Amino acid sequence: MGDCTAAASVMEAEEDLIAAVQHIVKALETKHNLTDDARKILANLGSQLTNITRVSESSNEELKEHEGLNEIEEQLNKIQDKVIKWENDRLMIWDCGPEESYEYLKAVDEARKLTETLENRSLNNSGEDTSLLRRAHDVLQTAMARLEEEFRHLLVQNRQPFEPEHMSFRSSEDDIIEAGSVISSGDDSVEDIVQRDSMARSSEEYIIELVHPDVIPDLKSIAHLMFDSNYGRECSQVFVNVQKDALDDCLFILEVEKFSIEDVLKMEWNALNSKIRRWMRAMKVFVRVYLASEKLLTDQIFGELESVSSVCFAESSRTAILQLLNFCEAIAIGPHQPEKLIRILDMYEVLADLIPDIAALYSDEAGSCVTNECQDILKRLGDCAKATFLEFENAVASNVSANAFPGGGVHHLTRYVMNYIKTLMDYSKTLDEVLKDQDNESSPSVSPNMSPITEDENVGESPSRSPMALRFRSLISILECNLDEKSKLYKDESLQHLFLMNNIHYMAEKVKNSELRTVLGDEWIRKHNGKFQQHAMNYERATWSSILALLKDEGIQHPGSNSISRTILKERLQSFYLAFEEVYKSQTGWSVPDSQLRDDLRISTSLRVIQAYRTFVGRHINHISEKHIKYTSDDLEVFLLDLFEASPKSLHGKK
Repeated sequence: MGDCTAAASVMEAEEDLIAAVQHIVKALETKHNLTDDARKILANLGSQLTNITRVSESSNEELKEHEGLNEIEEQLNKIQDKVIKWENDRLMIWDCGPEESYEYLKAVDEARKLTETLENRSLNNSGEDTSLLRRAHDVLQTAMARLEEEFRHLLVQNRQPFEPEHMSFRSSEDDIIEAGSVISSGDDSVEDIVQRDSMARSSEEYIIELVHPDVIPDLKSIAHLMFDSNYGRECSQVFVNVQKDALDDCLFILEVEKFSIEDVLKMEWNALNSKIRRWMRAMKVFVRVYLASEKLLTDQIFGELESVSSVCFAESSRTAILQLLNFCEAIAIGPHQPEKLIRILDMYEVLADLIPDIAALYSDEAGSCVTNECQDILKRLGDCAKATFLEFENAVASNVSANAFPGGGVHHLTRYVMNYIKTLMDYSKTLDEVLKDQDNESSPSVSPNMSPITEDENVGESPSRSPMALRFRSLISILECNLDEKSKLYKDESLQHLFLMNNIHYMAEKVKNSELRTVLGDEWIRKHNGKFQQHAMNYERATWSSILALLKDEGIQHPGSNSISRTILKERLQSFYLAFEEVYKSQTGWSVPDSQLRDDLRISTSLRVIQAYRTFVGRHINHISEKHIKYTSDDLEVFLLDLFEASPKSLHGKK
């Protein structure tokens, strides 16, 4: 410092001397009696003095610049000491209180400004020594590395636990075994087992604090300083890496496992069904709760940095959301097994319901791949649902029985199909979407007599001509064709009609007492009521016509006279009793599951049989020995009450 002061004093003296000499030269130049030589000497002297002045001014500027560099170096030394101090300290700065963190940020910001100053000076003075600039860069780089660690530490240590208490994931419903094939046993098996989740389709929206709110300002300050210092990429990468891990933890909490497409395709249906149910619940919570909260956190930290926030959010969340979507894709490309249709429609509805939320979260170009993937997979799920429904039709059409269905009751296939489409009514809007192009792509519907269904028969009185309605009518017609073929397996014509009566009545009742009525219409119900009633009449005719013919008066006279033949009467009664006992023996083992239909059929049968028997016996009581009357009309009426109970009995030996 002493040398600099002395040099400055000398320069000031020189400047004073030069100024004095210049004044003398100017004064002499004004004299008119000077010789030319003298004037040349004075001009030369003035020029030299001017050069000396310029050199002096340049020296002054260099001195000032030197003084400025000294000040910068002193400031850089202080900053470097601050940075190195924390570099050698194992403690985290933000764990040591707000004062320390504020001072450190302030020091790093000064380092950034010094670096910018030195870079500008270096541009203006290409020959300037750049060692100070290199030092400044090194200090700033060291500080940025430390800020990376502090940023990561704040994110990790202040992460809030994710506990979706509003959702119950570990539920026994995951263990429900659902129907595994088109053939299902038990009434309402599909309706009872394959049912909608009790959980609402759209989960309630929540925004949770993924990171403790107290550290958000600190994270934001670090991010802004790093971006201002051209270390934004490093800051973003730290955030993306940390939040990727957080999102993985979220999926683990939601019990979402990582499966490859091959893993999903190999999975047994019961296990896969459980995974699908879990996926539906997890998907709703992940998008509407966790991703929405993740987006908010990203905006809070990077929201003022142009498009940085959307890029960071897309990068951190893409892997997790695509993992969930890949599971959808695996389901969509899997085999089109009919039992999967309900779950495929569930997944379709969940994804369709969430797409607006996903589009809002990934509204920028950075997230376009996610929104595009969602739309693509939704279409694949729709195509899969459409193909699966058609496969269901094919399965119904191709369901072949080698043996007649025992007892002539309601076939498992009938129960399954009717309960299945009744359940599908909950998905009417979705089915209309996925089936809308299907009505022109498949073969024409056929009615039970194997003839194409007419337009009037197809539509009936139902106001709905939706794609789903058309497919349901087609499916039921296919079912009727199948049942008609199955009825031919019975050798007994009476049982053929009883079987068709039972099944068509079941179908009509299912439609009449459910939302299917709005699809198939009252005209459809009337036609099928007429069909099962016709089969009931045909049953009675096939069973009792020949038997009741024994109770007619034709042929009971003696040959060649009008007198009643006791022998013929006796034979007629014996034949009637034997035929009745055979009917009783066989038809007590037959089944009419619907109690009202069973009672109606018994009443109708009793009216015909008991009336004919009572009239015949009453008219010929004088010609019949009491010992030949095996049963009274009351006996027969009681016996008829045993029919159709699916429990074979015998009347042999009863009196």
